[in-house]
Amino acid sequence: MPKSEPPYDLEERTAKFGELVIEVAKQVPVNPVTTRLISQFVGAGTCVGANYCEADDSVSKKEFRNKIGTCKKEARETKFFTRMLVKAVPELRSAAEPVWREAKELHLIFAAIFRNTPPG
Repeated sequence: MPKSEPPYDLEERTAKFGELVIEVAKQVPVNPVTTRLISQFVGAGTCVGANYCEADDSVSKKEFRNKIGTCKKEARETKFFTRMLVKAVPELRSAAEPVWREAKELHLIFAAIFRNTPPG
């Protein structure tokens, strides 16, 4: 099956990213180490899209820039918690790799939007 390109619609792309995070999280065995990691991973990964929706509906440039900054932070956090999950459960590496890659791309996208949006 050919690899498909990520959607250009950021709302759809971030929703698909959140869905991927959930699918990977469901594969993580629950134990004292992973319980907190799963929560942080799912929280950060699904908040990217939620904050993008809020940015898209913002009423001012200041609010838009603030929410885009949050998207950027949550994408980076997802990357971090993906790394921690793979450390805790090394056999998840191949399932987690697409999450890490997409989190990196989303972080770069939101960083560029943030940089190019004037404050206020």
